[in-house]
Amino acid sequence: MINLINCRIIGESTLKNITINNHKITHISKSEEQSQTEQTILNYIDMEGDYISLGGLDLQINGGLGLAFPDLALNDLEKLHQICAYLWSVGVDEFMPTIVTTSVEKIHQSLEVIKVFKQSKKKDNEAEILGVHLEGPFLNKDKKGAHPEEYLLSLNLENVKKVFNNYENIIKIITLAPELDTQGDVIPYLTDLGVIVSLGHSMATAKEAKRAFEQGASMVTHAFNAMPSLHHREPGMLGEAIARSGVYCGLIADGKHVSPTMLKVILQASNYDAGIFLVSDALAPIGLDDGIYPWDERTIEVKNGTATLPDGTLSGTTLPLFVGAQNLINWDICTVERAIGLVTDAPRKAMKMPTLTVGQKANLIRWHHYPETKQLTWERILINNSLS
Repeated sequence: MINLINCRIIGESTLKNITINNHKITHISKSEEQSQTEQTILNYIDMEGDYISLGGLDLQINGGLGLAFPDLALNDLEKLHQICAYLWSVGVDEFMPTIVTTSVEKIHQSLEVIKVFKQSKKKDNEAEILGVHLEGPFLNKDKKGAHPEEYLLSLNLENVKKVFNNYENIIKIITLAPELDTQGDVIPYLTDLGVIVSLGHSMATAKEAKRAFEQGASMVTHAFNAMPSLHHREPGMLGEAIARSGVYCGLIADGKHVSPTMLKVILQASNYDAGIFLVSDALAPIGLDDGIYPWDERTIEVKNGTATLPDGTLSGTTLPLFVGAQNLINWDICTVERAIGLVTDAPRKAMKMPTLTVGQKANLIRWHHYPETKQLTWERILINNSLS
């Protein structure tokens, strides 16, 4: 058993002690509640007021170490382990492999590989695959971005069932354009399956978005990108999402997809019981050097963590999730507490998962903030087996 004392936890006004036994959190208490006698009985580590959190949760990541998730094959299982180990090394505990628009056959192949992988034994120090995020193929061609138009499908129950096939249990999020659901029956069907519907790559008006949210949609994919801009007379899908309680918006904080000023606008505007979480939206070259890499039948060029198609179309980043939290601090956009929460607690709330609480695995991260340089660093808290 071990005690982490003087911990700062997101959302708590006082310092806490976290007791760990058998690698699980068994007790959380106020720091002043522990007597000196108890401190001598327990093995304890003083966190000195640093923030302690769970690891990161990335709900939108498209590949890693050169492998794109839509290109998965059964001989890539070991490569998947390597990707999971890499993501663990950059602070991510759990993630959603994101399959962007491609052929139905390739979607099914990737889903099968991930299904087989999830059934295998997880190795130590690897991020866990929670499930799959399907980004497409039910997107508006006018906001397709880097998604290949030839694989976009009409949004109806027949096509949804064809894409989902027998993989309902591992598809956890789907990004779609709600205005394409002309019959109005797709979103209720998906939510009944337990799939989180995220609106994106869309031309939806505020009215169309409102209908989707009322039917059960609860997310917006990479806010501001691949959707109409905010307008004072037509707030659009994003305006409806920001103003609506219970809706979460994913946000890419690389400074390229959304300007720092607009990042600040949306973070200050989102003060309901839902709000914002950060995603990496990282492409397959994450973990590799800058350069030119294959991407479906095309290529992308990565410079300083930003990936573009040959025509200059922005296609994603190769920056790890925690870089977004550091950027927010660099740009004086929010507090350290909120920046950390946007990559740890907020995505878990969006998925209706618990944040740091009793009973969870003690995969904890300690954050160090240096105000004079604005640097935000982190380290995993490694608990020796003999102590816990």
